[in-house]
Amino acid sequence: MFFSAAKFSAFVAAISGIAFIVVPTTAIPILSTVSARATYTGDGTYFDAGLGACGIVNTDADMIAAVGHVTFDTYPGATANPNLNPICGKKSNRELRSVCPPADLSVGRIHGVTWDYAA
Repeated sequence: MFFSAAKFSAFVAAISGIAFIVVPTTAIPILSTVSARATYTGDGTYFDAGLGACGIVNTDADMIAAVGHVTFDTYPGATANPNLNPICGKKSNRELRSVCPPADLSVGRIHGVTWDYAA
């Protein structure tokens, strides 16, 4: 598999903790809610920038993060309009601006990522 310069930069950024998708490895039941004050542990990888679920167009230069769709959809206060999800703009060393669909984590997988949500 070959990476473009932008994808390689995103991958390097992910390794250094700059931009990554976080995917919980601990089981979170689909019908449960996610606490805004809890600490989570999971895996991360790089992702392509572009129009995010929060309605913001992101570039490879943006130091942002995205969360898995279950976390995004069950975040307290989430509605049918993803642009109004209260998780948008939250920070966990990086500003959350998107949701990522299930991804192939076999390439560039980073184990043991921990995070919580700040204002």
